[in-house]
Amino acid sequence: MPSGRYVVKGKNVVITPDTEIGDGTVIWHNVNLWGCKIGRNCVIGSYVEIGRGVEVGDNCKIEAFVYIPPGVKIEDGVFVGPRATFTNDKYPVAGSEWAISPILVKRGAVIGAGAVILPGVTIGEGAIVAAGAVVTKDIPDRTVVAGVPARPIGTREEYERKKAELLRRSRTG
Repeated sequence: MPSGRYVVKGKNVVITPDTEIGDGTVIWHNVNLWGCKIGRNCVIGSYVEIGRGVEVGDNCKIEAFVYIPPGVKIEDGVFVGPRATFTNDKYPVAGSEWAISPILVKRGAVIGAGAVILPGVTIGEGAIVAAGAVVTKDIPDRTVVAGVPARPIGTREEYERKKAELLRRSRTG
């Protein structure tokens, strides 16, 4: 049985015996975990599929309807928004040979809702991928990207300033 003291709060969850799950992780409805490694204190939202050999670090949040196939490594403190999709095959064709092109998401990155991450890319430490973006190339550390294909639009520092301002305004109502 999978390791760790984790909590399954949902129904219809499939966790294969070769899956490793860290302490404090919470798993919601209709999740499939196939021989992957999930770190400590993560949240795995409903309808998430995580493939064989995938590694998810500590303190990550994977929102609902996310697909993560084999070949993906997600470091600590990463947020993956709802319906984000990772792909691992640069030349997909049904019924023929194929090769995994790995994806690396570095520590503290944020991936917005509905983003598509194409095979063979690295998302830098603290980088932010906007909702709906299609990532076709590596993203440098602390860079904000948006669009199809994703292109730099700012820095993490600018993002944090805007976020702080929005929080300040919401508190003063």
